[in-house]
Amino acid sequence: MLTKIISFFLENKFLTFLFLSLLIILGIQSFFNLKMDAFPDVTNIQVEIVATSPTLSPIEMEKFVTYPLENSLRGIPGLSTIRSTTKFGISVITAIFKDDVDIYFARQQVFERISGIMGKLPEGVDVEIGPITTAMGEIYQYTLEWEKPPSNNEVENLTRLRTIQDYLVAPLLKTVEGVSDINSFGGYIQQINILTDPLKLYKFNLSLNDIYDALKNNNLNVGGGIISKHSEQLIVQGIGMFSSIQDIERIVVKSVDGIPVYLKDVADVNFSHAFRKGGAIKDGREEVVGGIVMMLRGENSREVVKRVEKKVDEINRENILPNGLKIKPYYKRSEIIEKSINGVVKAILEGAILVIFVIFLFIRQLRGALIVVLSLPLTAFFTFLLMRIFNISANLMSLGGIAISIGMIVDASIIQVENVQRHINESVGERFSTVLKSVLEVRKPSIFGEIIISSVFLPIFSLQGMEGKMFSPLAITVIIALICSLTISILFVPSLCYIFLSSSRKGETFLVTFAKRIYLPVLQFALKRKFI
Repeated sequence: MLTKIISFFLENKFLTFLFLSLLIILGIQSFFNLKMDAFPDVTNIQVEIVATSPTLSPIEMEKFVTYPLENSLRGIPGLSTIRSTTKFGISVITAIFKDDVDIYFARQQVFERISGIMGKLPEGVDVEIGPITTAMGEIYQYTLEWEKPPSNNEVENLTRLRTIQDYLVAPLLKTVEGVSDINSFGGYIQQINILTDPLKLYKFNLSLNDIYDALKNNNLNVGGGIISKHSEQLIVQGIGMFSSIQDIERIVVKSVDGIPVYLKDVADVNFSHAFRKGGAIKDGREEVVGGIVMMLRGENSREVVKRVEKKVDEINRENILPNGLKIKPYYKRSEIIEKSINGVVKAILEGAILVIFVIFLFIRQLRGALIVVLSLPLTAFFTFLLMRIFNISANLMSLGGIAISIGMIVDASIIQVENVQRHINESVGERFSTVLKSVLEVRKPSIFGEIIISSVFLPIFSLQGMEGKMFSPLAITVIIALICSLTISILFVPSLCYIFLSSSRKGETFLVTFAKRIYLPVLQFALKRKFI
């Protein structure tokens, strides 16, 4: 079967070059469409649940929130581990699933379990599921910077920046395809404080519950239905939502002898900010507000970063943000990807140059050396094509596999070229049969050699967990590259030899001669003394 295939490619040189051209085009296209990242994503399948409450202590959060939520998750199909962290006012629960579980199935199961227990949690507890992202999802980080701050009050400026970040910048960036979430940091979260006066409350016989109920009942919009009048329909609506501090101050909390008692009579209402536990400092000098763009799990980080950069340029160019505010990036995953890939490409090129030099020294046949070297890019293009088909991302480990296998990639081609060249030099018969005979002579050593080398990397697939996810791309890429090089050497290299190689009467190179002078006596000595 293999003999017929080799003969077919030798007889149909046009089809051979057509296949090579197609391989080159598809390989280049596949390379530019590969998912690219700096490192393999070693995170497991996990769903994060965040529960918050502004009033519960760590003990109460653990007892009344964390434990019921954890208990509700038990028994979910494919669930491996549950871990949690509980602090004042917040509980973070992480449900870890087996690697073969679909992330969307896992989230659906978690959502159903949480929905069934929400009614049993304390009042005021908010529970939400984290975004569909991983620890490797932080692809773009930025800060918001004024051209000229609108106020001399630093706290006021930081509060305004955080408000713009949460309600304007983050929603705009979430529209970018491939973005899962925007994590905001720094500044002060704006809130409205109502500071009651105990003496005035006592004077009007009011309690804090009365103030709370008045705020709750008045901050509402109520629909009143529709009134039909002639050919028109009028929508009736009661507008009660607060739109300013004055609206809050004019809330009636009590009526004494027909005289209303307003909230402003018993409390001071003003803008303020929530208590915070940290801040963000830039260059160790000034406090800033910014965000982290989180990539959707499984997306191409290089492409998502490009889309985010395009959106940021649009926001800055069209002055969408007020007061000359600009988005200033300080971290882009694409820069790390480019540096990692450039480093690997540099190593591949250096290795290829070294291979060319060594091959030429030993073969001393420029055409033969070029055919062997040509197998390097052809193997690389073939490898990129298979990587795209099998959805293997291009990262430091997978491309590193190609780099470390350069010497192994050309082994089969060197064997083919050297043997064909020797037979052409020695033979005076038909060229076609000479090349075919030369290739068939060494096909078994070539195949067995590549299989043996590939089998060396098989134990890597036995690694589990993070180690397996880290090193498996390297092993897979090396094995794919070796298989591709073997395919190139058997199918295409014979045709190239048939076309380009010619009879050469040049003797052996001095390196080969020198090696023989040392090797042959040692070989004869060993053959005569087999017992050694």
